[in-house]
Amino acid sequence: MHTPAPPQLTAFAGKRKVAAGPLHALAQTLKELVTRDPDAQILIFNDASGSQVDLNLHGSLADVLQRLPRAATPAPQDDAPAPARTAGRPKLGVVAREVTLLPRHWEWLATQPGGASVALRKLVEHAQRGNKLHDEQRQAREAAYKVMNALAGDAPGFEEASRALFAGKQAAFLACVQEWPADVREHVLQLARRGWLESEES
Repeated sequence: MHTPAPPQLTAFAGKRKVAAGPLHALAQTLKELVTRDPDAQILIFNDASGSQVDLNLHGSLADVLQRLPRAATPAPQDDAPAPARTAGRPKLGVVAREVTLLPRHWEWLATQPGGASVALRKLVEHAQRGNKLHDEQRQAREAAYKVMNALAGDAPGFEEASRALFAGKQAAFLACVQEWPADVREHVLQLARRGWLESEES
């Protein structure tokens, strides 16, 4: 089974970017930083979502590393006891859950080749493909906003930058953040790069 890559994180001390990479790689760097400067205000962000990540840096480096989440365990071997059978087709990743629809929806699904489950999966996959660009833009804007709100919420032009970000207006956004601290500006721009409308000219 494929093990997903650990999330990429970026750490700031105040307005200065001090580390980037997966959590285990950041831990030692940040522990060394707070040992040198106990008053450092560290904020860590998940690059994909913009959400803040908690990291307890108290104690020794060994204490810090000991508290980190362990790596994902390997999948059970073939000779492992089989789990109890559940609804759906778990070997294919198919899981049964309740879906509530109107009678006319069920009537339509009943006429589709393969039945209701196959038809619903096709509809979801079609919607995912059709909305992929829009979803990526929305997620990029939300991630960038979370970071800029935490690091530059009191910066000049923040409100204007926020409106330009969610409107997909790259040129206006760039003008609003031009005077922000360099590390903050560059990181927010990096997170927002997938959030611009294709029709927006930079």
